[in-house]
Amino acid sequence: MILTMICKICVLVAAVLDFCLILRYNLHMFQLNGYKNKEHLPWLMKNAGKQRLLWVLLGAAILFALLTLILQKEMAGYILLFLTFLPILWYYNYLRRQKAKKKLNYTARVKRLMVTNVLVIALLTVVAVLLGGEAAGCLILSLCLAAEPLIIMLSNRINQPVEKAVNQYYIRDAQKMLRSNKNLTIIGITGSYGKTSMKYFLGAILQEKYNTLITPESYNTPMGIVKTIRGSLKPSHEIFVCEMGARHVGDIKEICDIVHPHHGILTSIGPQHLETFFTIDNIVNTKFELADALPADGLLFLNGDNDLVRERGQRYKAIYFGTEGKTEGYKAQDIQYSELGTSFKVVTPSGESEMFQTRLIGSHNLIDLLGAIAAAHTLGVPLTDMKVAIRRIQPVAHRLQLIERGNVTIIDDAFNSNPVGSKAAVETLAMFGGERILVTPGMVELGKEEERYNFEFGTYAADCCDVIILVGKKRTRPIAEGVKSRNFPEDKLIVTDTLEEALAAAYSIPTEEHRYILLENDLPDNY
Repeated sequence: MILTMICKICVLVAAVLDFCLILRYNLHMFQLNGYKNKEHLPWLMKNAGKQRLLWVLLGAAILFALLTLILQKEMAGYILLFLTFLPILWYYNYLRRQKAKKKLNYTARVKRLMVTNVLVIALLTVVAVLLGGEAAGCLILSLCLAAEPLIIMLSNRINQPVEKAVNQYYIRDAQKMLRSNKNLTIIGITGSYGKTSMKYFLGAILQEKYNTLITPESYNTPMGIVKTIRGSLKPSHEIFVCEMGARHVGDIKEICDIVHPHHGILTSIGPQHLETFFTIDNIVNTKFELADALPADGLLFLNGDNDLVRERGQRYKAIYFGTEGKTEGYKAQDIQYSELGTSFKVVTPSGESEMFQTRLIGSHNLIDLLGAIAAAHTLGVPLTDMKVAIRRIQPVAHRLQLIERGNVTIIDDAFNSNPVGSKAAVETLAMFGGERILVTPGMVELGKEEERYNFEFGTYAADCCDVIILVGKKRTRPIAEGVKSRNFPEDKLIVTDTLEEALAAAYSIPTEEHRYILLENDLPDNY
């Protein structure tokens, strides 16, 4: 009797510890997937192997029911569960100790999810105990642990009315603050790529004349923007630069309905987040929701070098920016790239011109900078007043950021990767004179086209790099096939399992030349 009680206590303690760790991991993944059940469920199915021990627990729970409720071998059943809980405890504790790129943020929403989750499991377990005894309660608890990824989604659905009410309260408060600042000009920035860089560039230039607030880091969701307004907007601010991100049709309209932008900038359009947009047409329609939301006297700035932007932009009265020969409006001429930066001349629609020097590298950085110049100049900042600010602009972190380490230069482009940006990045790498090494896990969130785009990435990487190091054999197979299709030397194509191994391989390559290591993409924790 005493032995049985001790065994039950051990099982209960192990179950509670397992629950805490399983809940933490799955909450982290759920947060990375935007708290959206429709995105999280496909992720669970695609990554079922990462939590295969929960399937083992499900099988153990079924055997426990057979041993305790049918064969009346209670002790054997509890020992079985305890032995199953131990490897689960070790595995999820191992996941907890892994260094996360973006840690779980214990927001108020996460805490509400945790409470609801605990209440759901506690309620089911208590009912089982009352109806069927301790063994039935232990069975239900084990089944709940095995189904924890789904219970998080159930808890999210239960909490939806509360979350909606909380969000609406914060949104109304932010809108009240915006309305109270009568002299505030709001500029929305959207596009498939370049939003964050454009935002930082524009903010730095506008600051020469105006008291400017920008959304920090990659705050580009409705609630991230609302948080910025409520936490940072002051009556003294004259311009608010708002980055607008989207993963679904209607996302940009939702943000515009909150902030009501006066002017808008569209950086570029391309195949990004195809897993949720499904088609390029949906991406185009969503990005131009910003243009549709502008008032009659609002200014719309469009990237004339982007074919999709130009095609749809014909429906609107817009100010274009781009490189010489490709667009009207603000033009960049006499462009000179080097490892020290970029020099170029800007010609305005009125014929005014000015030479600029920047530390930024890469053609896509130049286009984003040109768009920022076009917007700031139209809003009253003279070209000559921008020169110092542009010369001081540093690359945005993890977006073609140069990091010098002795005889090695890291070109950090790890924030995200897409078909346009990845091509521009390796072409930038090709400009440097030395041992040019690419380290990449490839591109994700491209839906059914993911393999094709990664294959193409391999082809143009082979034309620009001396050594290519791929991270993850299975995921990077299409890139490797693309590289091999260009007759790239096999001994210069290396495949590793982790980023750490890839970097070690990059540093160990024998060469007397200066090493340039391009880090193209760094997959988020949910990959």
